[in-house]
Amino acid sequence: MKKRYQLLSLVLLLCASFVLNAQQRKTLRQWGFPTGIFETGQYNAITDVAGVTVGHVTCIVGDSIRTGVTAIVPHQGNIFRNKVPAAIYVGNGFGKLAGMTQVQELGNIETPIILTNTLSVAAGIEGAVRYTLMQPGCENVKSVNAVVGETNDGRLNAIQQMYVTPQMVIDAINAAHGGPVEQGNVGAGTGTICFGFKGGIGTSSRVLPESLGGYTIGVLVQTNYGGILEIDGVQVGQKLQRHDFIEHVRRSENVDGSCMMVVITDAPLDSRNLERVAKRAMMGMAKTGGIASNGSGDYVIALSVAPENLINDNAKMLNTTVLANSQMSPIFAATIEATAEALWNSLFMAESMTGQGGCHVDAIPVEQVLDMLRNR
Repeated sequence: MKKRYQLLSLVLLLCASFVLNAQQRKTLRQWGFPTGIFETGQYNAITDVAGVTVGHVTCIVGDSIRTGVTAIVPHQGNIFRNKVPAAIYVGNGFGKLAGMTQVQELGNIETPIILTNTLSVAAGIEGAVRYTLMQPGCENVKSVNAVVGETNDGRLNAIQQMYVTPQMVIDAINAAHGGPVEQGNVGAGTGTICFGFKGGIGTSSRVLPESLGGYTIGVLVQTNYGGILEIDGVQVGQKLQRHDFIEHVRRSENVDGSCMMVVITDAPLDSRNLERVAKRAMMGMAKTGGIASNGSGDYVIALSVAPENLINDNAKMLNTTVLANSQMSPIFAATIEATAEALWNSLFMAESMTGQGGCHVDAIPVEQVLDMLRNR
């Protein structure tokens, strides 16, 4: 037991050290390149949506463990007893998103959303279930639909060691906080790769003007995908001569991978319109040059945390107020903007990393890219 807690302390210490380094990085917007037409929230993060919190456990151990857990908590009540309207859209289904069918069937989620690596989905499920059963009022619950997404960090991380434990998942949930969100090589993004560069966790938000409802839309992503990188319309991948299919002219990065995208809004939406929102997140991914390749698991989970529409588990009748279809277009546009920026932020906030077997992945060459943006 003592050894286990010593190891956990080491992991948390490494996490704190890594977050400190990540804070020295800057997002695209902080470099002076805002994108889109809508304003961001205070933190330009998914936590700009009231009540939403995010927690990470980052596992950087020895020369081969480069993985972790990210937990997104949609509201601060008992999520199982006050379920959240939700929908899932599959951009490409080469992935292992647990809990998806019940979300599709019932139109809600009942646990925090857990992101981790491909072979740790089972640990993610167990951790989310154990967390739920520990909540007051859930002592006699006998069925929990945990929502756990993944990307494969097996190039940098010794993924077959299955290092992530259910307790780490619980720790990530308990560590969830509002305010600024750690980005880059943290949590579930610790060992990920995007467009051949170091990927990771990214986040962004948009706040609609009052004339369009004043709603907030927040996005958090875990990036591990490929394509031909574009940033704010600039063909970065082509200019750097690093993109997929370049084997036909020079060499190739790996086109396959995955991307998890979580969209949360305080707009009062039902699961049908949340699915429409989720589809727009894929448009945001397309703006970055992602192609949802054959071997990529690209999923969007969209939620509405409007307090009046949370689903009381004991209610026999639901009296909800939902936004009309005619009012959805601004939310669609804001979702596309926030998703694209979150994806770019995952690259700008990540640092170069060396992992198992000496595998080394460079961070995106920030100065070169900024010059391209300046001189477009």
